[in-house]
Amino acid sequence: MGRGTGASVSAWNLLLLFAQGGILLYFAIMNGLNLLFIVRAWLGIRSHLDDVESDQLEAFFESTHYRPITLICPVYNEGPGCEASISSLLALRFPEYQVVVVNDGSIDDTLERLIRAFRLHASRRVIRQLVPTKSIRGIYESAYVPNLIVVDKENGGKSDALNCGLNLARYPLVCCMDGDSLLENDALLRVVRPFMDQKDVVATSGVIRPLNGCKVTPAGIRGIHMPKSWLARFQIVEYLRAFLFGRMGLASIRSMFIVSGAFGVFRKDLVIEVGGFRTGTVGEDFELVVRLHRHLREKRQPYRIVLVPDPICWTEVPEDRGTLKRQRNRWQRGLMDTLWMHKKMAFNPAYGRIGLFSMPYFLLFEALAPIIELTGYAAFAWFIVQGQINGPFAILFLILALFLGLLNSVASVVLEEICIYPYQGLKAWVILLLTSVLENVGYRQLTLLWRMMGFVDWLRGKESWGHMVRQGIGSGTPPQP
Repeated sequence: MGRGTGASVSAWNLLLLFAQGGILLYFAIMNGLNLLFIVRAWLGIRSHLDDVESDQLEAFFESTHYRPITLICPVYNEGPGCEASISSLLALRFPEYQVVVVNDGSIDDTLERLIRAFRLHASRRVIRQLVPTKSIRGIYESAYVPNLIVVDKENGGKSDALNCGLNLARYPLVCCMDGDSLLENDALLRVVRPFMDQKDVVATSGVIRPLNGCKVTPAGIRGIHMPKSWLARFQIVEYLRAFLFGRMGLASIRSMFIVSGAFGVFRKDLVIEVGGFRTGTVGEDFELVVRLHRHLREKRQPYRIVLVPDPICWTEVPEDRGTLKRQRNRWQRGLMDTLWMHKKMAFNPAYGRIGLFSMPYFLLFEALAPIIELTGYAAFAWFIVQGQINGPFAILFLILALFLGLLNSVASVVLEEICIYPYQGLKAWVILLLTSVLENVGYRQLTLLWRMMGFVDWLRGKESWGHMVRQGIGSGTPPQP
């Protein structure tokens, strides 16, 4: 009896040892990779900025070799900010482009605001159904703004609205956007440049930055300020770490896996070739990029997907917990959807570094992160309560789970302030630095919980977007005739 009990205790202690070791290994690899991405991203950003400074960007695009582009902007109940957003798009510096606004069955006054602001009238334009979409209720154009088209259609979701925009796009490149976003005035010049420099580029992405707190005028962003809301401040640090340095780091090793739906440019012919944006998923931007990777790898066609660090798209981020919770839940479901749809790529050498690195990375350190990280925190607390934790494990866990995470956040903030579009004033910089510290205790764990709930909702088959509350990005002034 005693011998059996002793064997059970030994087995239990061995299990605890393996559990603690596994937790430490996971946090070490995750934070180590993130730190490596930040370093590589910083080097890539510095190299890119040096190249941009050494040439005349606008003169380059004033040549006859520029490539015209169509901007597709789906809107759904975007009444408070649609005028300012569309006005900013029409004021961009680019030789030749078209703006297609797709009103996806809004039930507020979005369409009425656009008709009034831009003097739109009903058009008899015929749409070629290159990809199927929900029924079109009307097409509107303006004699005063000839490069603007507004489509009113039945609600079909963002993917369906983007497909509708593809059917109307007249140019070889398409830029997909959100209705609550503002672009820097020269953002198109910068984000399209890789298509001119490298023939094998099939998609590019700019950088997404939170708009909250910034001063918005009819001429665009005229002041980069910190928002008053701590929830918005936490998201600024998140976006810097994940959207700028995380993705830039992946792009530096040619493993770019996401092109943001708020600001991504694609070759139109390829998007149509793979069937357009997939409906029935809430992660249409991520899924399209993975499908492009899969399609081009299977065709053995050389290609590049590039992140350009200096074109900025400013977007409104949630300032209430309910909206943020629904957003993170949706992102998690979109991530799970895409990885499941393309699971044959994971660990498959036929798909090169995408199958052997990108897919495993997103599976282990993005999709399963809520489960593994929250389990690690819970196990750490349980070991302490039970008195079964040893000193070295406790010290290493705190270093790997908290201090390295803190280092990644602080490094992202410091490098951003050095490289690109710093926030104005010493006070803003200090607040941002403080935010990068506080974000790791409480906020990070809360977002992990919301993503865990998204994982459960994905298992249950939930597909809805959820209601998104918008504050509005300001009141722009549309172009005058």
